Amino acid sequence: MTSFTGLAWQRTAPLRASIDDLPFNTELAAGTLSRERFQTYVIQDALYLDQYARTLALAGARGPDSATLRSFADSAVGAIAVEQALHGDYLKGFGIDPGALREAQASPDCLGYTSFLLATAYHEPWEVLVSALLPCFWIYWDVGNTVSRKTVAGNPYQAWIDTYSDPAFGEAVKGVIAATDRAAAGTTEAVRERMMLAFIRSTQFEWLFWDSAYQQRGWPMSV
Repeated sequence: MTSFTGLAWQRTAPLRASIDDLPFNTELAAGTLSRERFQTYVIQDALYLDQYARTLALAGARGPDSATLRSFADSAVGAIAVEQALHGDYLKGFGIDPGALREAQASPDCLGYTSFLLATAYHEPWEVLVSALLPCFWIYWDVGNTVSRKTVAGNPYQAWIDTYSDPAFGEAVKGVIAATDRAAAGTTEAVRERMMLAFIRSTQFEWLFWDSAYQQRGWPMSV
C-alpha cells in the first residue's frame, strides 16, 4: 500500500517537474542566473526562513510526543542556522548590503506562503500542519539533488547547491516524511484529505516563490 507521502508526491509530480524547469533553477544549475535575481532570492529566503523556523517550533510544541518536539525543534534551529549563513557568506559573496536585508519587506508570494503556514499552525490539526511543512523540506532536497546532477564546473552558486544536496539535509527530510506518514496513519480520512490539500498548497507556494525571485515580483506600487 502506498504511503500518504508517496501519494502526495505522485499527486504533485507535474507541478514538481514544472519547478525543476523554472528559469531560476535551470539557470542556477548552469551558473548563468543573474546576481540580481539571486540577491532577490536570498533576501526573500531569509525573510521566509525566519517565519518558517517559528512555524517549525509551533509544530514541535503541538506534536504528539517528546521525540516529535525534539525533531522539530532541531529543524527550527537548523533553519535559523541556514538563515545566519545567508546573513554571512551569501550576503558577502553576492554583494548584498546587510542594511538592505534589515529594511526588506516580504514579497507577495513570500508573505502569502508564510501566512498560510502560520494560519495552518494556529487553525488546523497538527497532522495538517506537518503536511504543510513537508514540501519546503522535500522540494528543496529534490531541487538540490536535481541541480547538483546538472551543475557546471566553477558554478558561482555551488555553495547553495551543496547545502541542499547534502546527505545530512536528506536525513532531516526523511525524518519529516516519516512524521507525516505516522500522522496520516493515525487520523481520519477527512483529515488526510485536508493534509493532501495542505501539501499541494505548499507545493504551489514553492513554485510561486522560485518564480517570484526570478521575475522579481513585488507589490503593485509603493505607498
